[in-house]
Amino acid sequence: MSDRYAKIDLTNFILPGEEQPRFASADVPLQVGMPFATLHLIDGKTSLRFDLNKQVIPDEGASVAIRAVAPQIARFLRANTPTKVPLRVFISYSWDSSEHSRRVLGLAQRLRTDGIDAWIDRFETSPAEGWGEWSVNQMDEADYVLAVITENYARRLRRTSKSNLLGNTWEGAIIREELLEYHLDRRTVVPVVFGTDDSMFLPPSLSMLTTYDVSSEVGYDALYRLLTGQPGAVPVPLGELRQPASTQITASPLRIPKLHYHSAGIRSNLPRLPSFFGREQELKKIADALSPNARTWGVLIDGPGGIGKTSLAIRAAELVPPGSFRRILFLSAKERELMPDGTRSLHGFVIPGYIEMLNEIARQTGRSELTKSLESERASLVLAALEDEQSLLVLDNLETLSIPDREHLFAFLNRLPRGCKAIVTSRRRSDIDARLIRLDRLDAEAARALIEELAIDYPQLASASEKEVTALYEETGGNPLLLRWAAGQLGRGRCHSIQEALEFLRNAPPQNDPLEFVFGDLLDAFSDAEIKVLAALTNFSEAAKVEHIAELGGLSQVAAQTALDDLADRGLIMRDAEAEHFALVRLVAEFLRRKRPGVVAETGDRLEKRAYAIVIENGYEKYDRFPILEDAWPTVEAALPRFVAGPNDRLQTICDALRFYLEFTGRWDEWAALESEAEHKAVAAKDFVNAGWRAFQTGWIHYLRGQAAEVLVSADRAEAYWNDTKASGARERSFVFYLRGVGYHMTKDHEAATKAYREAIEPLRALNDESAHLAMVLNALASSEKAAGNLDACERDYREALRISQAVDYREGVAYITGNLAELALERQDWHASEILTREALLSSERIGRRELIASQCRRLAVALLRQEKKSEALPYARRAVEIFGSLRSPQVKAARAVLRSIES
Repeated sequence: MSDRYAKIDLTNFILPGEEQPRFASADVPLQVGMPFATLHLIDGKTSLRFDLNKQVIPDEGASVAIRAVAPQIARFLRANTPTKVPLRVFISYSWDSSEHSRRVLGLAQRLRTDGIDAWIDRFETSPAEGWGEWSVNQMDEADYVLAVITENYARRLRRTSKSNLLGNTWEGAIIREELLEYHLDRRTVVPVVFGTDDSMFLPPSLSMLTTYDVSSEVGYDALYRLLTGQPGAVPVPLGELRQPASTQITASPLRIPKLHYHSAGIRSNLPRLPSFFGREQELKKIADALSPNARTWGVLIDGPGGIGKTSLAIRAAELVPPGSFRRILFLSAKERELMPDGTRSLHGFVIPGYIEMLNEIARQTGRSELTKSLESERASLVLAALEDEQSLLVLDNLETLSIPDREHLFAFLNRLPRGCKAIVTSRRRSDIDARLIRLDRLDAEAARALIEELAIDYPQLASASEKEVTALYEETGGNPLLLRWAAGQLGRGRCHSIQEALEFLRNAPPQNDPLEFVFGDLLDAFSDAEIKVLAALTNFSEAAKVEHIAELGGLSQVAAQTALDDLADRGLIMRDAEAEHFALVRLVAEFLRRKRPGVVAETGDRLEKRAYAIVIENGYEKYDRFPILEDAWPTVEAALPRFVAGPNDRLQTICDALRFYLEFTGRWDEWAALESEAEHKAVAAKDFVNAGWRAFQTGWIHYLRGQAAEVLVSADRAEAYWNDTKASGARERSFVFYLRGVGYHMTKDHEAATKAYREAIEPLRALNDESAHLAMVLNALASSEKAAGNLDACERDYREALRISQAVDYREGVAYITGNLAELALERQDWHASEILTREALLSSERIGRRELIASQCRRLAVALLRQEKKSEALPYARRAVEIFGSLRSPQVKAARAVLRSIES
């Protein structure tokens, strides 16, 4: 049995009025959110499903007597299940400030991380019952109510009995006095403060309770112990009374360790860090590198601008354990910062060069006289001064220094005395004696926490949809600086939504261009190969293989791989775990198009030529060459926007060449989009012949998706186009009638369908045209006749369609018409004949490679085998049909699932 279930003995559970147990045991879920248990009857054969939440037995096999005692069964199972439901806590607080709201959110998230189901109003958007009723419900459901006390909270609490304020998104969750009294009686209210100063504002009704200061680890730990019922000390078992010895022994007093506060124990000039999210793995690596046992001078944090290098360095320094260092010294060479209104130069605190940094280290360590020493000797003198200092140096933004200054500074760091360490943010160096931390985008969870914090100050962000928030994360590449900048634009100028802020980001003016701020200083540092692979990547919307990138960049695969790895190390592009596929952060692509248009255009032209050649050589009905096209599909897909924007005749050629490949591989979304664009292009060019064919193919896609109305609309549209030109004739009219027949067949209007198919055949017979199209129409006519119950006419037309397909080497027709004959055999309940025909059709379908056709044959074969009671043989075919139809989003997946259920039951 799975470890997610516990087996409960039910032999002691007797139904009312009975003497013997009905049940042997039950498998009960141990995880919250899994509501169904399984009841095993005493006969050892029968099992029933039991819904613990609704306290009902949904299985039809249960007797009336068993159903009647479902609530008693539920209580018995709950009482005997070792499941521990998470403790529920509701946090009541007032929205005093953005900082206070962040602290409350942080408390809730930490409690949740520690296994307590903490809940606050920020986890809701707009409850249907209204905020007042929602607050009452939350407190009723909670095991504990944490009242976060501040002066503002106490003031509002006094007002609630008059104003009836019950939790608002702009006020926080304030409870009424009568509710407070109710929960006090239940002993579930716990006063919480962030700092001892707020304790003075405790309301009289709470003044006798213990207050927990969660701003310290000691206070949080005490609160956690209260909530989880884990006292700080556990009494030993009670022993027997003993006779004390005659000699009196005085016990020595307990030694209470002195609490050591980080800020009081270290001299530090670290700047304030307003907020920090995520980066747990990086923080652990830094902590390991700063330990005394690490044989390195520290850590070098690398990454693109705005990715959070400085914040990570400061947070790592803040987390240094007490006693590790006596001094933390922060020095920055950062010359400018990005604000919502543009770039701002920094003055006063900036250390512009290597010598200036040595001078500042000397001043901070109380050795100002060293600033007057010879420059050639200053580094050695400062190193000597640091020998007894046990210092942590945090050196920020060293990439702004000149190359000689950076070389000197890294040489200085390589000679740091034991006991001293450094955290540096700069561009990567391969020859340093330090741990490298290559910083990439914030993960989605950390980014969401940052966005939630920003939403406190930007209402438009707070009301954004899930889709908009996801777009913000993806468009900014998870870059914290770009996230903050985009949020800062909301409410400024014409930016009233996330979409408008992102559009402004892509087209920002020179004086306030965040992309220039983040990436601008990198362009001059890129090698020629790096520029080429970056330009090549601008053409791909999905991760691309090295070989495709190298081809577009005009590089060898070795050169491309080296450049890609280096760029990925610097966080500018993303790669998979095997370093085989690479993708460009979207905003980097926008920046490159703007700053290096020539190189980007060159790779685009190369892409278009290469993709066109691939499609023409391997497309159309060259089924045996489709694997080549499949392997090169990322290149072809990347070129499609260029084909759409290019000449009409080339786009129509691409549509014709890709038509079979896109259908067979199940790329119906890409196919539909391409046909739609090509139809518009053809109409604009007054190319109504091709416009008609594009409308016809769109109708066929609707047929594959089971959309009958759209099929008929497409047929009408194709007919209208072809009526506008003299270039169309009998063949085009036949296709219109055929598509219309398909639509009628889907609506089960078989009389209209048969008529339309016969009208489609007439012009072809007049032309003596034994073609694949005629075989296709005859096959459709036969299907319509079968649906109307005329099986003999159906078989006649299927056989004629198959003969024509074989004569003209229409391999696809051979496959699906053979499958239709197998379906007809099923209709006649000739299971063995159906099996033989379907195996033949499946073999033909697999040779072609058309996935939807393969799935249809697998479903038919599963049915034929099931009817012959060969379930074990039928099962893999049924599963394969469900898998393929599901991946294609085909409506036929329902029928395939029904067959699978019949086999598995």
